[in-house]
Amino acid sequence: MFAKAISTVMGVIAFSFFVVSGPISAQQDTLLLNNSDRIIGEIKGMNNGVLTIEPEYSDKDFKITWIDVQSIRSSQYYMLTVENGDRFSGSISTREKDSAQVTIYHFAGNKTVPVGAIVSLRPIKENFLSRLDISISLGFNFTKSNSLRQFSVRSLVKYSGKEWTLNSSFNAIRSSQDEASKTTRTDANIGGVYLLKNDWFTAVNADFLSNDEQQLNLRVTSRAIAGSFLIHSNKLYLAWGAGVAWNNEKFNDELNTNRNSLEGVGGLQLDIFDIGDLDLFSSLFAYPSLTQGDRVRVDFKTDLKYDLPMDFFIKLGYTLNFDSSPVTGAAKEDYILQTTFGWELD
Repeated sequence: MFAKAISTVMGVIAFSFFVVSGPISAQQDTLLLNNSDRIIGEIKGMNNGVLTIEPEYSDKDFKITWIDVQSIRSSQYYMLTVENGDRFSGSISTREKDSAQVTIYHFAGNKTVPVGAIVSLRPIKENFLSRLDISISLGFNFTKSNSLRQFSVRSLVKYSGKEWTLNSSFNAIRSSQDEASKTTRTDANIGGVYLLKNDWFTAVNADFLSNDEQQLNLRVTSRAIAGSFLIHSNKLYLAWGAGVAWNNEKFNDELNTNRNSLEGVGGLQLDIFDIGDLDLFSSLFAYPSLTQGDRVRVDFKTDLKYDLPMDFFIKLGYTLNFDSSPVTGAAKEDYILQTTFGWELD
């Protein structure tokens, strides 16, 4: 199952390259940077405070911090999001007499906003590859004592539409050592987010978890939430969400316990991306049971990623799963600390 999952992820990456291979017509977009450099080429988009452009003299993309852009002119049509959550479709250009202001030309009229107020910029007529984000990272540890071997894999696939995103993730750890049983832990997620007006959103997703520490064969948590961005800028995103979840569990304890429960859910997500080559993502969700007395579950995750040249990265991650009412003989919490090396397509 583990090897099959890795093969699936690598297959998606290979398929993506195959589908989109071929020439792309060049655009004549112009950027003027704060250091007076001028770049002409095709703007691929801007997200998380970083603008991507393919210069006319190179077949490789340049990544430029958005706050370093002094003026911009483009004939492309974009889907734009500004800090207050408003979204527009149209072309853009910097005002001639005030380069700190960008005019958006859309069907309902013109709208002028500060350059720094734009938090995402995505060309509407994009190819498949430019809408796709993929990352995969691997880790391996070995110690001579007891021949301890640990292998881990992490992957993420995300596809973005105009007002929605689909995402999935897979994370697995396998450990073995002499005179001890093998230990495994696997978690995965699949879901989607739909963006509403005024920085509100709705999301549905399913989480899958299996780990030996909590004697958990499989936990499937399906949830639906609504929430909004508390902060939505070129430096960070901070969002909250609340809703309901249905939790189905199968344990490998002596009684082969099965549980089904209805839960409330509430949580926060934080994404900080304006700290040089570092990115920090954290999420915290609590699941108070509505059908199992005082039971509360908590899922916490934080990832610190350091970007390397050629789209490689190093990632340090910590994950905690807490259950106030585990089955007999199982631990209340299970946590992992991972260091992996990987590559991303974005």
